Amino acid sequence: MLDKAKSSVLILIIATIMSIAVAGGAFFLLNKEKAKAVSLQEELDDIKTRLRITEKNLEDSKGTIAGLGSKLKEAEVQVATLNSDLQQEKAAKEEAKADIEQLKNDLSQQKTLRQDLEKKFTQALKDTEKMQAQLKDLEYKKNELETKVKDLEDKTKQAQGQGVELGKIVVSPEASAVDTKQKAKAKKEKTQKVAAPAVKSGLEGKVLVINKDYSFAVINVGSKDGVAVGNVFSVYHGDKYIGDIKVEKVHDSMAAAGFVAPEMKDGVAEGDKVVRKTK
Repeated sequence: MLDKAKSSVLILIIATIMSIAVAGGAFFLLNKEKAKAVSLQEELDDIKTRLRITEKNLEDSKGTIAGLGSKLKEAEVQVATLNSDLQQEKAAKEEAKADIEQLKNDLSQQKTLRQDLEKKFTQALKDTEKMQAQLKDLEYKKNELETKVKDLEDKTKQAQGQGVELGKIVVSPEASAVDTKQKAKAKKEKTQKVAAPAVKSGLEGKVLVINKDYSFAVINVGSKDGVAVGNVFSVYHGDKYIGDIKVEKVHDSMAAAGFVAPEMKDGVAEGDKVVRKTK
């Protein structure tokens, strides 16, 4: 009997434990479902809130659209009014244009005569200005050439008074004497120089003096060598071509020639070879 009682108590305890476990599991599942239901409710409330906001925005948009529609109608009315005004302005402009054309036709002969007189007057002014400019340019060139010649003659007289060859005088402001080697070379060429014919094709010479202030050089060939005003000589520093010079003043045994390009004055040196260009 005692064993049966113990067995009954054990079974009862096991059954109680199982009941408690089942009840606990059911309670846990119930709480989980409640939590899920609460989460779903919150999501639903959030969706409802968003829906209300969207509906409000939609209503606001409908109001904005209605306002824009009203403004559009007003704009269309204004455009129609402006078109009407534009048509009236065009009509007035066309009428004014016709009046102007009529006036142009009435004044055509007078304008033609006036234009002819203005053209003649303008041409006379241009011719006068051109002649004045040419005269001024000629005066300037004359004064410049006279200054160059005077300077050259003064330097030549000074050199002759000192008993020194012209080829050994340095006129350029950057230097006061030629190199000793150039002096010896000039002396040798002077000693070996022979009489040249009256006219020589491809005539050669050398640079004696450079005047950078007035942009010209003196070369050791002149009228007795057949050199004339306007002759063009090419300048060579060794085998390097420097540029051209054009004869402006001629003496018996030398000539003054201006630099064709102003920048040449920095490249030409005393003793450089010059060769007359043939036409």
